[in-house]
Amino acid sequence: MTRDHTGPERRTLLRIALGLGTAAAVHLAVADPASTPSRPARTAGTPPAGAAGPPANVRGRPSPYRLDPMTAGTPARFRPARPPVRTRPFEHLPDLGHSMVLSFDDGPDPKYTPDILATLRAHRVRAMFFVCGEMADGNPDLLREMADDGHVVGNHSWSHPLIPKLSRPAIRDELGRTSDVVQRVLGAPPLWYRAPYGAWNRNSFEIGAELGMEPMAWTVDTLDWKEPGTGTIVRRVLDGAAPGVVVLSHDAGGDRSQSVAALRRYLPRLLESGYRITVPQRV
Repeated sequence: MTRDHTGPERRTLLRIALGLGTAAAVHLAVADPASTPSRPARTAGTPPAGAAGPPANVRGRPSPYRLDPMTAGTPARFRPARPPVRTRPFEHLPDLGHSMVLSFDDGPDPKYTPDILATLRAHRVRAMFFVCGEMADGNPDLLREMADDGHVVGNHSWSHPLIPKLSRPAIRDELGRTSDVVQRVLGAPPLWYRAPYGAWNRNSFEIGAELGMEPMAWTVDTLDWKEPGTGTIVRRVLDGAAPGVVVLSHDAGGDRSQSVAALRRYLPRLLESGYRITVPQRV
């Protein structure tokens, strides 16, 4: 997937998404960065965090330094009960306390995702990655790396279509195929999904719930897909920072070098300001 999400149609869709409001709260757990083991620096042949180009060698084996999973202490095949059918996606997570969630859409992309993962790893924090099935299917090693580092892998459809324009069978195919890829690669299907463009409808809520997923939107949109400049992205994140905020960025779908550079700047500043960067856990 190499699209940029630009134009008046996206702006209209964002207004639709914002009009949906905020869903009810869910039970959450917060990852404590101080309690997670560190991971060693990359060895020769792997790009440094500052490199924006494609990795010389993407690992295909799980790391022996895998972070403690968010579901530690639960059975290996633990899976929450099927969620209720929502009428609105989650946009804000008040149960997180003085914490925030960083999320990245459209990947994994071998050109940008490795650098984002490296930055998150350097600061020992976890994020949510809403992957497109066609990208995940072509980059399974990056999907494994996300899971190895304790990140939440969510469903962002197969090919990034406008969901309300699809038939019910087509929506099921878009979400179902992506969940199948995630389950095949990681051993478990995703528990969260995000509609492309933030455009939801009743069918997507129903089918998502049938597939065992909760809908996740966002609080702060960096609009990084417009390539507004690294400084602008940084400012939008810092200006929007607040407890329970979910930040939307992208690791694919176009030139995401500004997104990569911005993360390196705003993440340490959020941590210095006392925010914990975490992920939600369904229980």
